[in-house]
Amino acid sequence: MFIVDKAVNANMHNRVATPKIIFFDIDDTLSRNGIIAEHNKATLEQLAKTDIKLVIATGRSKAIIPDDILALLDDNILDAIICMNGQYSFNKDGLISHYPLSAEQNDKIVQLCQTSEIIHKFDSATHIAWSNENERLREYNARTPNSIVDPDYYKLNPVYQCSVFFNNQEDKMQDVNFAQYELKLVHWHQIGADILPVEASKARGIRDLCEHYAMDVNECMAFGDGMNDLEMFDLVGYAVAMGDSQPALIARADFVTGTIEEYGIQKVLEQFKIAS
Repeated sequence: MFIVDKAVNANMHNRVATPKIIFFDIDDTLSRNGIIAEHNKATLEQLAKTDIKLVIATGRSKAIIPDDILALLDDNILDAIICMNGQYSFNKDGLISHYPLSAEQNDKIVQLCQTSEIIHKFDSATHIAWSNENERLREYNARTPNSIVDPDYYKLNPVYQCSVFFNNQEDKMQDVNFAQYELKLVHWHQIGADILPVEASKARGIRDLCEHYAMDVNECMAFGDGMNDLEMFDLVGYAVAMGDSQPALIARADFVTGTIEEYGIQKVLEQFKIAS
């Protein structure tokens, strides 16, 4: 099912008929359980034959972007990747923009996590570094080469975001006033969230990519499903929420489409006569 949101963004008259660049979230937008759906891969391959630029916009660390997504960049299907919630953007030629956390931000984040007794990790361009591990993490680290346990990693390496993992529904650091430290907590799962500077978002990464490619944000379309897509949806010309998106994101979307399994991306592109 394809639904046009009645609360269409006021800048609709400034939008182009066909977007010049499309941004895709990975998890639960292009991919399910870390694997891109075959019909979504086929659609990207078809779109790559047009003049539309295709860019990933994900909260994932660069170190754990799925191999099937990286292969699309290597094969010139994708033009670029925004990762770590806009903190790091790159293409085949190299780095486009990046915003490492400051030493003061790192120290404050570690203090907050230790006070809350939360296992956390810092993300760099090459690794995810955990403060500690439990049985579940030991299994994960054993099968993930770029995942390490090193509580001091952030002291010697540029890092871009911190991720925290909660043990239960109540333990979500609700008592922490992140804003007083110019930080924010962005939930991406019931048991997980990212700690970021207040100015960090996929939207900032999109602005960087638009500047890089000399395009306007109103010429952009974005697909997403999670709370870390909110700023991205407020920025782009066409914001599309997947059918199983968070309710708050659906409320901010220009369009709501089906799930991955319902060929949600394809139904939107057909409406725009971009893909069949």
